[in-house]
Amino acid sequence: MPEKSRFDLKLLGRLFQYIRPYRFIFIIAFLSMILLAILGAYRPYFIIQMIDAYVVESNPVSGLGLVIQNLIDFIHKSDSNLVQLLAWTTFLILLLVIQAIIQFFSTYFANLLGQSIVRDIRVKLYQHINSFKLKFFDTTPNGTIVTRMISDIEAVSEVFSVGLLTMMGDLLTLVFVVGIMLWVSWKLTLLTLIPIPLLIIATRIFARAMKKAFQKERVQVNRLNTFVQEHISGMSIVQLFNRQDMEYERFKDINKSHRQAHIDAIWANSIFFPVVELLSSISIAVLIMWGMLQLDMVKEEDAKKFIGTIFGFILWINMLYRPIRMLADKFNILQRGMVRAERVFEIIDTDQHID
Repeated sequence: MPEKSRFDLKLLGRLFQYIRPYRFIFIIAFLSMILLAILGAYRPYFIIQMIDAYVVESNPVSGLGLVIQNLIDFIHKSDSNLVQLLAWTTFLILLLVIQAIIQFFSTYFANLLGQSIVRDIRVKLYQHINSFKLKFFDTTPNGTIVTRMISDIEAVSEVFSVGLLTMMGDLLTLVFVVGIMLWVSWKLTLLTLIPIPLLIIATRIFARAMKKAFQKERVQVNRLNTFVQEHISGMSIVQLFNRQDMEYERFKDINKSHRQAHIDAIWANSIFFPVVELLSSISIAVLIMWGMLQLDMVKEEDAKKFIGTIFGFILWINMLYRPIRMLADKFNILQRGMVRAERVFEIIDTDQHID
């Protein structure tokens, strides 16, 4: 059956019906991703505050950093820059530990949600197939049924565990990172976003290439599973007609096509990710060049004000490009899961029950 060129929202809504018994798990996973996006976006801001106040001593802490400074002073007040620097470093380490804990809960509950949904769909599909007439099994290869029960449903679980929820987290990260970058310096933000149009074009090309690779992979997996199942169960017939060598050659051709489908996907990844790294390096290079020009144009005291900002923007650039890079991959995982879900629902919607 040919792939649908557009994303099927109706099919996604049907999948979401299986979330209802696990709403609490979904909410925990989603809230964890929101917290991760906020904490991740604010961490470079705190580093800027720390560098400006206690390394180059150009600006005192302000904004949300002042709240953290008041908390540090409440615990232990000191006029020594070294002591204050160590206190801020401890705070950042604590922030990283909190992020790691939240990341654990986010990953755990996202995968728990995916596996719970897979269990429900697989049980429903198995009970449904058990009620079919024998005529269905005469016209449908057993390998195709096994593919629906195992690999297709497993791909559906990735829609929730590493597809949809992770995409939401990446999009939230992008929103918070760009927002705080604009808040700190909108001119510098626009400067560092110059390569983004090229990245969007590269992402689009990558998404198309991966879609074709997934289509080929799906077809070849189905062919391989069907061939292996039918020839193992019918081995006596193969040997009776002395077709071992001929069937072995057919298997080699199918296996070769299956391997090539995976190689095509790997080839697309091997091109796309270096391009992303190149574009992110260009953004950092533009940022550093801007900083060097500022050093030549302003006084030394004024130049110190840019040191923390440049350092923070380098961290934000890395945080900005990673979600964009991963969104293309996650979208293809989501798309692959939707294609597999459509094939699973075709069997669920099949009405060939025993009267």
